[in-house]
Amino acid sequence: MSGDLPGTPDAGPQRPMDDRMPERLKLIAMDGEDLAIISAHCQDSVLKAGDITYLPREKRFLVAMNRFVWEKVGKDATSFERRKAVLHFERVNKVIAQGIDRRNRDRVLSLLAVTFAEKESPEGMIELSFAGGPTIRLEVECVEAQLADMDAAWGTSNLPGHDA
Repeated sequence: MSGDLPGTPDAGPQRPMDDRMPERLKLIAMDGEDLAIISAHCQDSVLKAGDITYLPREKRFLVAMNRFVWEKVGKDATSFERRKAVLHFERVNKVIAQGIDRRNRDRVLSLLAVTFAEKESPEGMIELSFAGGPTIRLEVECVEAQLADMDAAWGTSNLPGHDA
């Protein structure tokens, strides 16, 4: 994963890929179908355990991540892009983490998918699945999520891959 996190060897400076204003993604999810679209854009995002925040009084759950920009990958691409992004959920009643030691704030996690399972409409469970098996489950009143890119972007030669 070298080069995928700022401060690691191939990361380079965090700046736009060219002189133009970077294209920033901003998506909102209000149901399971919308969340599937956000999930596709978050696939292979990397983050540290310390980048996960739950604010129980506000019923808000946030994940700061380095998102792999899948929408810019072409057939013959040899360089790729990562971008700082924040994924947040509202109306979160409870958070259940498995396989994540929050005391190890520097542990790197790779997000594979974000899914929603409805219990009693509109309530349900949102699950964030990470490579290697860790999960975070959010008990929510309803789906209310947002993914927003930040300005920081950098190139990487690493294309995420998955074992079959």
